[in-house]
This record gives sequence, C-alpha cells and structure tokens, in this order.
Amino acid sequence: MSKDISIFEQQSTAVSTTRRQSALSQSLARANTITNRRIATNTNGTFKKIVNGEQVGEAIRGEFNCIIVNALANVSRIYYKEEYDPKKEPTLPNCWSNLGDKPEAAAADPQSPNCTNCPQNVKGSGKNGARACRYQRRIAIILEGDSDGDVYQFTVPAKSLFGKGSGNVHPFESYVKFLFANRQAPDTVVTRVAYDTDADTMELMFSPLREITDEEYELVVEAQGRPEAEGYTRITVAQTDGVTKLPPKQEAPKVQRSDEPDEEELEVQEPTKRTSKKAEEETQESDNLVGAVFEKWAEDDDE
Repeated sequence: MSKDISIFEQQSTAVSTTRRQSALSQSLARANTITNRRIATNTNGTFKKIVNGEQVGEAIRGEFNCIIVNALANVSRIYYKEEYDPKKEPTLPNCWSNLGDKPEAAAADPQSPNCTNCPQNVKGSGKNGARACRYQRRIAIILEGDSDGDVYQFTVPAKSLFGKGSGNVHPFESYVKFLFANRQAPDTVVTRVAYDTDADTMELMFSPLREITDEEYELVVEAQGRPEAEGYTRITVAQTDGVTKLPPKQEAPKVQRSDEPDEEELEVQEPTKRTSKKAEEETQESDNLVGAVFEKWAEDDDE
C-alpha cells in the first residue's frame, strides 16, 4: 500500500511529523516487525502473499508481474527422505545446499561430503527415475506497482527451472540466459510469472514485460541493499518457512548378532596345498606323456 494514502476518516488539523516516537510505539513496533514475506504457489493455479506466515489479501490467479532483485549464482539442492504429506507436521529437509556443491553446515542429516558424488544425486534414486535430491531456486523480488518496494521471497519449483523457451517465454534458467543475450538482466526488466496452462502439472513460465522505469530503478537499488534481499535467496528453512521439526535421519546398516551361525558360515573351505614349481613341471610332463599314449592308442585303432 502506498504511504501517501491516509488511514484516517477525519484529519482536520496538520500534525508535525517530527514528534518523538513514544515508548509505547517503539515497544509495539518491535513486537510487530515483519520478519518475512513470500509469494507462495498453489496447485489451483493461484499465488498467495504470505507475511509472517499469514495470507494477506486475495489470492492472485494465473500470473503476476515483478522485478527480480537478487538470486544466487547457482541452483540450490534440497533433499527430504520422506515424501510430502499435507496431513503431517512439516519437517526441515534432511540435507540441502544453497550453491549445489556441498551440504550446508546447518543440515541435520548430510548425505555426502559433496553434491557431485552424493547417492541422492543419481538418476533413479527418487520416484519415477528422478533424483531424490531436488533442484530449487529461491529468488528475491519486488512486485510491480508497489511504491514501498517491499521484498518478497519466491521459490521457483524444480519443474519450472530447466528446459527450452519459445520466443520470449522461458523456464527460469533459460529466461536468465535469454535476458543476458538481449543485453538485459533480471533486475532491469519487469518479469511476468505465469502458470503454463498447457502443462499437465504445475509449471511456471517467465517472460519480460518491459524495461523498468527510473522510479522502479531507485526502488530496486534500495531493495538490493536490504538484508532480506540476500537472505531470501538462501534455503534458511526454519526462519523463512517457520519449520523447526528435525527430519528423520538416514539409518545406517546396523551390526547384526545371532547365537546361531548362518549356513554360509558352516561351510568350511578345505585348505589347498601349494605345489612347488618343480612339482608343477613334473605333473605337466606326466600329463603330456599320458596324452601321447592316448594319441598312440587312437592311431592304432584307426589302422
């Protein structure tokens, strides 16, 4: 909401704006400080504004316009051992990597020292032949028309990251390359984010609407200086999503004990006696002699 819109029904006299902020206002301001903003996607083709975990305003159907003010250089990775169940309490991911290279120090259940050799990064480790560890992008955006320039976090789903575009409509990674190829950048254009109505699943497409104005440029520069513009690009799940429950760890194979031996353990291999080289040569000569005798018998039979 614009700051020049009055919240009062009546205002008969001018009020000085230099009044000292009261102790009450300072205390309540600290208690009501906005800690996070994000735009959430929904399976019904809408977007929701979420502020401090609560929806604000009506859901946005189909598409919205924004300016991307920050994103990490690389795509992030995130791994959950258990499948998502909306009926269960959400948990933190088992493992994640902001830059897609190695697990973060805060990950409770890292799966490998690095992402390249991680068993969860192998095709087929997840459902339907996919990787169990999913790709993800979290970007910081401001909404078109918001004169306050409030920064929101937006998570680009894995299926909306990769692929080829058509014209000026692209999946996210292709979209960024398209902008740079045309001497633009994510923070110099207004981007339209829209659901792909031809897709079988929830997929997003990105397209440039126009170049930003001088006024929007000032908002972008100011927004990029805020700490949330950096923080929103990283997977800080507990802080941003309000999730604190730890995930179940991957169970390592346990030592098994028994008071009865397995059948394989009962099979005793007989030791083999090592023969000397001389004995091996003598055996070979004997075999050759026997072979010659059999050949002689065969010749006599032919006659």
